[in-house]
Amino acid sequence: MYYLGIDLGGTNIAVGLVNETFEIVKKGSVPTLPQRESEEITKDMGALCCRLVEEAGLSWGEIVSVGIAAPGAVNPETGVISYSCNLPFVNYGLTEALKRYCPAKNVYLENDANAAALGEAMSGAAKGAPIAMMITLGTGVGGGVVFNGKIYSGFNYAGAELGHMVIEVDGRPCSCGRKGCWEAYSSATGLVNLTKDKLANCSDTIMWDMCQGDPERASARHAFEAMRQGDAAGKEVVDDYIKYLACGITNMINIFQPNVLCIGGGVCNEGDYLLKPLIELVEREQYTRDQAIKTKICIAKLGNDAGIIGAAALGI
Repeated sequence: MYYLGIDLGGTNIAVGLVNETFEIVKKGSVPTLPQRESEEITKDMGALCCRLVEEAGLSWGEIVSVGIAAPGAVNPETGVISYSCNLPFVNYGLTEALKRYCPAKNVYLENDANAAALGEAMSGAAKGAPIAMMITLGTGVGGGVVFNGKIYSGFNYAGAELGHMVIEVDGRPCSCGRKGCWEAYSSATGLVNLTKDKLANCSDTIMWDMCQGDPERASARHAFEAMRQGDAAGKEVVDDYIKYLACGITNMINIFQPNVLCIGGGVCNEGDYLLKPLIELVEREQYTRDQAIKTKICIAKLGNDAGIIGAAALGI
């Protein structure tokens, strides 16, 4: 039997045909074109699903379910997206709408960060972990918590908004309306802002050359690149960034004590330059520092496929 997983993004709609061992056997994508009406986007989602089933030589009788990983506030029980800031969905019944464009027997909906966490728990870096967490370091800090293969999302499906835990009272403004959220410091955007702050107060750093003399051209890579070249200011930015990241991760471990906590997103391309000092800080700070068995912290494995696999797994 097979499952279809849809990762609905603001730029692309990606669909994967997933088998019973959570392997993607066929994949395709089309542009989302989010300026269009909700129904037009849904129609393209259905058409892509139908195309993949046909190209794989399967019938819809062999497709157990279709799962959708979507950004924004979603209700998995009703299949409704109440709001998504980068898509035109407002109180839109996406699961029922999709059935108009493909003959799926069952359609499920989940928040994209939660679905990615489920994907990693089912077949990625946290495979087999009874309690798994995933943190994604992108424009914001996304994430999800999975208990025994089931997503934790609270009584109102808005739980586990991990990035909106305050780590600095009255700190940086966050897009959620609070100040000092973990997201404001530990996202890729937060890293860029730390870099800009350093540029504003330091004229003697190679990061000025990297951004061509314009702080607005600073990227999340510059501080790490500068540090590797022996630049003191770059190292200070990286040290501050990892300090904030470790603070939030330590809090998550102290609250949930997951077997595995995996980290995804573009910042993770820094590899051991990120992971090694991060683990050292968390080891010192976590409540269970003296216990023999601790949470495993690692880099996520599935990359952009995590949402597809997690969406497909909603039908398991």
